[in-house]
Amino acid sequence: MDVNCIAEELESLAPEQALESVLTANQSARVCLTSSFQAEDMVVADLLRNRLSDFAVLFLDTGYHFPETYEYRDRMTKQWSLRLVNVLPKQTVAEQESAFGILYRSEPTRCCQLRKVEPLMRALEPFDVWFTGLRRDQSPTRKNLKKVELHHLPTGKSLWKVNLLADWN
Repeated sequence: MDVNCIAEELESLAPEQALESVLTANQSARVCLTSSFQAEDMVVADLLRNRLSDFAVLFLDTGYHFPETYEYRDRMTKQWSLRLVNVLPKQTVAEQESAFGILYRSEPTRCCQLRKVEPLMRALEPFDVWFTGLRRDQSPTRKNLKKVELHHLPTGKSLWKVNLLADWN
């Protein structure tokens, strides 16, 4: 089914119903969730694990997370039997800082591009449906977020980007 066919329908559905519609339309899809193990991501992970036996949880390991984030990630991965995929940038923090200085201070957009965007775009390549915990009220740039959108990777591949909690606050 075409993403545009159900996009409007999903806007009025609760997360559980929207999830069911997406999975019904993509029965043999390879599914992933991007997660920083924050509250919204854990809600979506729980919804997915109650419905699917196998999906990847992509964790953007920027190298700048607090030790507690890693501890929680590892605890929940084990407790919920998640298939965790640590998504790493091409350079370690030390390599990047040696080459460019402390980019998150001097050029935060470039830092995010190198440590989050580029690794994520590579990691999404094998998947057909990408779930997130994004919400419209999280920032002005997310205010027009749809519950489902077609996302185009730099390689030209397209996948469904599903924001089940877009209308939560």
